[in-house]
Amino acid sequence: MGFTMTRAFGLIVVGDEILSGKRADKHMPKVIELLAARGLQLGWAEYVGDEPTRITAALMRAFASGDIVFSTGGIGATPDDHTRQCAAKALRVPLALHPEAEVLIRERMQDTAKEQGVPYEPDRPDNIHRLNMGVFPQGATIIRNPYNKIPGFSVDHVHFVPGFPVMAWPMIESVLDSRYAELFTRNAIAEKSVIVFGAMEATLTPLMQAIEETHAGIKVFSLPSVDHPQYGRHIELGVKGDPGRLDAAYTQLIEGLHTFDAKLGPELVR
Repeated sequence: MGFTMTRAFGLIVVGDEILSGKRADKHMPKVIELLAARGLQLGWAEYVGDEPTRITAALMRAFASGDIVFSTGGIGATPDDHTRQCAAKALRVPLALHPEAEVLIRERMQDTAKEQGVPYEPDRPDNIHRLNMGVFPQGATIIRNPYNKIPGFSVDHVHFVPGFPVMAWPMIESVLDSRYAELFTRNAIAEKSVIVFGAMEATLTPLMQAIEETHAGIKVFSLPSVDHPQYGRHIELGVKGDPGRLDAAYTQLIEGLHTFDAKLGPELVR
């Protein structure tokens, strides 16, 4: 299946502990890093607490967006884990124990019993309860978990992984590499910018608009700062997008700044 440039990458981080400040989110910086290493960029992110109505609404938006979305957290089997159920509700499909997930979870239970030196009791109530971690929306496919075998799952282009970074990050990488490799070079993003002193954003806006109108696939960005420790009050003005079109757009940007007699500082390339 081919992909279009309009399909973005999104991230949903689920958990009261993030919104309360008990834990700092590590997922968004890591996902940005994983995408950037593949020439990709995060298009949007959303944080939501452990509230089923809000999780369902967020997932309905994700499924409807057509974007490639990673959702972290809430796929366990404790009372505060709602993501699996909310995904099924958002999709309007029933939940079902995934056969492959059941095999992997049972393998994990056997491994745990062996590590503890006790017999494996498949029908013990707590072991039966653990199978709930493999109950996914009907039609889901699994995402293997190299850390402890307890899988995540995918429905179309929305991918669900645990909240634990040690599990989530390798799973996200595996999804990117196995399903979206064709996007890695085509969607590569490059960026060039320059520090501009003594100019106002409003004055530079017509130049920014002209560049975007002239160069398809290029975005102009403006990052003003009033108290930068090195440059003081300034604007970082730049272009980003298709590497093959970046230099021409940047040349137009610099030439345009010269017409304003703007004082330019260092150039930045990312």
